[in-house]
Amino acid sequence: MAILFQQDEKIFTIQTKQTTYQMKIDDFGYLLHLYYGGKISGNMDYLLTFYDRGFSANPYDAGSDRTYSMDVLPQEYPTMGTGDYRNSALVIRNADESECCDLRYAGHEIRTGKYGLPGFPAVHADSEEAQTLEILLQDTVNGVQVRLLYGVLEEDDIITRSAQIINSGTAGIVVEKAASACLDFVTGDFELVSFYGRHAMERNRQRVPLAHGSLVIGSRRGSSSHQYNPAVIVAGENTTEDNGCCYGMVFVYSGNFLCEAEKDQYNQTRILMGLQSELFHYPLETGEVLTVPETILCYSDQGFGGLSVKYHHCIRDHVCRGAYQNTPRPVLVNSWEAAYFQFDAETICQLAQDAAKLGIDMVVMDDGWFGKREDDNSGLGDWQVNEKKLGCSLSELIHKVNDAGVKFGIWIEPEMVSEDSDLYRAHPDWAMLNPKRNPVRGRNQLVLDFSRKEVRDYIFEQICSVLDQGNIEYVKWDMNRSLTDVYSVDNRQGKVAYDYVLGVYDFLERLTCKYPDLLIEGCCGGGGRFDAGMLYYTPQIWCSDNTDALDRLRIQYGTSFFYPMSAIGAHVSAVPNHQTGRNISLHTRGIVAMTGAFGYELSLNRLTQEERQQVKDQIRQYKEYERLISGGDYYRLTDPYKDSCAAWMFVSKDRRTVLLHAVILENHGNMTVSYVRLKGLLPEVFYEEKESKRCYQGTALMQAGIPLPVEMKEYPAYQFLFQVKG
Repeated sequence: MAILFQQDEKIFTIQTKQTTYQMKIDDFGYLLHLYYGGKISGNMDYLLTFYDRGFSANPYDAGSDRTYSMDVLPQEYPTMGTGDYRNSALVIRNADESECCDLRYAGHEIRTGKYGLPGFPAVHADSEEAQTLEILLQDTVNGVQVRLLYGVLEEDDIITRSAQIINSGTAGIVVEKAASACLDFVTGDFELVSFYGRHAMERNRQRVPLAHGSLVIGSRRGSSSHQYNPAVIVAGENTTEDNGCCYGMVFVYSGNFLCEAEKDQYNQTRILMGLQSELFHYPLETGEVLTVPETILCYSDQGFGGLSVKYHHCIRDHVCRGAYQNTPRPVLVNSWEAAYFQFDAETICQLAQDAAKLGIDMVVMDDGWFGKREDDNSGLGDWQVNEKKLGCSLSELIHKVNDAGVKFGIWIEPEMVSEDSDLYRAHPDWAMLNPKRNPVRGRNQLVLDFSRKEVRDYIFEQICSVLDQGNIEYVKWDMNRSLTDVYSVDNRQGKVAYDYVLGVYDFLERLTCKYPDLLIEGCCGGGGRFDAGMLYYTPQIWCSDNTDALDRLRIQYGTSFFYPMSAIGAHVSAVPNHQTGRNISLHTRGIVAMTGAFGYELSLNRLTQEERQQVKDQIRQYKEYERLISGGDYYRLTDPYKDSCAAWMFVSKDRRTVLLHAVILENHGNMTVSYVRLKGLLPEVFYEEKESKRCYQGTALMQAGIPLPVEMKEYPAYQFLFQVKG
């Protein structure tokens, strides 16, 4: 059993393969956090200390005992109004306008299988792979109940946490703030690793010490955002890529989020992950329930690399779903950087013919195929095929593409509407805007109010009518602006941003159920909604609108700390690059893009004969190694922000096959040699490198590494395949 309850001591212990999580119901009914870390035996309540803390308040139940204070004790779900002045997981505004919620233990249940969250993405597992612990907390005054949910995947060292707030009282309340997970540490000096960025330069790693006060990251943009990813690492000061302790927190949600990391007056640390409290005031009438999206917790004592491997397995096997969860993805070419808005059916058919000759599996027709859409100023919302522009019906175009020997995919942006569109002229109230104000535009478009079912239903019917016109096997789902006018005409202010995301999930769930064999790639101006919530519906996400190979090395590096390589949409694009103007060789662009779901973003008919042969070779290599890239263990070997080369590798489950990629980032006169040390190999066996036929002992490759060639080139790249000899 992964979950144990000691009745006499009132201690819950969660045991995974390599970790232990422990908490205790104290004499007053408070649920206190005791321990989370490497696997241990015994009870950890000896870590709790009690002293008179002066201005730290004491609950009435403690009587004259001034040594007991919620301001100091580590808790599982701290709330506002109990004398704890640190950041709260839950803030309730009661009917009398007071802000207080005093939660005490009211019961628990341990059951086989992983809990689900209807309407929300969440970790899934077979019944024999997981257990659930449900703890009920209750405030007897206002009637608020909180159902704490813990999902345990023992073999994967994964613990998930969610919370459901229930109004079982007689009066309405408002939830002002709600987190799904809290980690309280009574000891330790920690650093927070987060991933910041901007459009076209997402998920840059940032590591800062936690000093006294709060360090806060989050999003109020309506999506998880380009600016901050909803996933963080709490690390020891000496934690490195391969050594030391660290804790991960991944929020399974695609909207506004809030992560708070606080070091308190007694050098204790609290980390909270949950819903953004701004633009959130969620009313609950009697009997209503608010679900807080799930947070995936994981602990590693083998550094960041050990943590990443566990998260990759979890997200690939227990978050992603559907036909393409563990199926090779088609190598595709997207029409966007090849033609932008200037295409017709002949353009797409020519792209398909060129693709077939090169071994590309699929052609994707990007933005511009519908309504009045010759640029990005009109047409969104009018999901009818512009047959005049194409010169034929969509069905005819799909047949022509399929006859050329390749699959067909299409781009959509269902959540958006242009003011210059038939939809907006007919239903201006469907856009998310305040009718008393001029709207704030983004990319000269507005956002449809997906919190409203009638809006979703209309768009769903329109999109399905398109998908039913032929053999469409792939959809790129885009979202090209953030939410600003967070307002709904049916007067649900305070709930709109939250309900909007649930509306997106509802749409995606219906779409995946209706078209179970459809591959959907998520996109939000590239990587603006790259999160575990979207991966539940779309097993791959366009990693960034920036396709420059050098920038992509850093973007994909940051992405890899939590998300598996199979989830990363990565393409070879034209040079000079359309985002940076940089010229990088086709070979290097291929090596970098071969890190994820591989494809192309360029005009194939502009390639030289030599380049065409290179593309054929790249596709052959990718298809040969695809299983290893998408399903093997991924290791970061260098830091592209600091080191002279970027290197990473993939290792098969049996450790017998290894694929190493490296790109030289610096080149100087009389250049020094870069040595790359491999990881995760069988130490005593010998590996043969495919091209040179040279053999290396596993220990040698891991301890000393291999030298990379010194060449007079800019950003040369290398690919080495090692296999156990014999």
